[in-house]
Amino acid sequence: MAWRDVSKTEFGSQSYVLIIYLSAMLRKIKFYALIAIAAAMAACSGSNPAPEIICTTALEPADKPKNIFLFIGDGMAFEHISVAEALLHTPMSFSQFPVKGKATTYSANSQITCSAAAATAISTGVKTNNGRVAMDPASKPLRSITYDFRDAGYKVGIATTVEIDHATPAAFYAKDKSRDNYYSIATQLAPSGFDFFAGFGFHEPRDVVEKITRAGYAIVYAKEELSRVEPSKKMLISNNDVWTLAEITSIGIERLDSQKGFFFMVEGGRIDLFAHDNNGEGVVQEMAGFSQAVKAALSFYEQHPDETIIIVTADHGTGGIGLNSDGEFTWKSGDHTGDPVPVFAIGVGSELFAGDMDNTDIYKKISKFLVCP
Repeated sequence: MAWRDVSKTEFGSQSYVLIIYLSAMLRKIKFYALIAIAAAMAACSGSNPAPEIICTTALEPADKPKNIFLFIGDGMAFEHISVAEALLHTPMSFSQFPVKGKATTYSANSQITCSAAAATAISTGVKTNNGRVAMDPASKPLRSITYDFRDAGYKVGIATTVEIDHATPAAFYAKDKSRDNYYSIATQLAPSGFDFFAGFGFHEPRDVVEKITRAGYAIVYAKEELSRVEPSKKMLISNNDVWTLAEITSIGIERLDSQKGFFFMVEGGRIDLFAHDNNGEGVVQEMAGFSQAVKAALSFYEQHPDETIIIVTADHGTGGIGLNSDGEFTWKSGDHTGDPVPVFAIGVGSELFAGDMDNTDIYKKISKFLVCP
């Protein structure tokens, strides 16, 4: 819109001053309107918000581990550990950790959380509605802690025994208003730039593999392919039937070990699936595999005890498993439960995870370990 010059003789001096004032105000209104529109577009965008790296001086550098393992047993409540230990006649590798606690898991809109809301709480420190993936109840994108570690120079890995676009792993690399938008979630894997992924393929593959390959990732389906991948190349393992979770954890450690350090989230995702089906044998088998994966991390910890922390927790419990006097499985339901979940820790900074906490506190405690460039 072009503004015509107005002389004092046309409208008088007072009118002239008023028009000049209104013209200036209109330009200001336009400016702030553009800012508001840009902010609204950013809030609605599925892309990651601008980096806001969390650097804290709450801990001295010597008290900050450079290698952080976060193990999440999907559906693993206290009773799953007790039943597995009773039937396997051996303790879980993590139940012997020196630091023990428990975490509440309720979501923003329910006492009983789902995996997406729980994983979002752990990865972003924010409570959200069931079904949201790294978005708040109003569907505003949240920043997962994995991006803070990436931007600070750490290597980042995400591994699971289920599909890599499933709710729990998704909350550590993607954002979506619904956990069921599998394709949208999967297409956010490559742009993350994280160093290592492993999972049981994708719910909706479409052109996802092509996108990931174009982004420079090596996709590995068989063990014989592993040796052909350069150590510096980003990797996705896309067939968990070939490897155990312990083997995947060991491979991930080899890919992630670096001078700066790493953040590695490992999920035992099938514990939950078997618990939903009230399949006790399956639960115990998956618990054993999860324990072995933690044991693989323990082997690394024993070589680097002054630089490493291992945290083990769960997103929620599932089923309420138990044993009767005849040694048979008992179940309270086939659904999620609302009881607090276990937290175990060992290594540098592990004392932060003792006692009672909320699942959002796990994020807050881990964020204290971040060392920025």
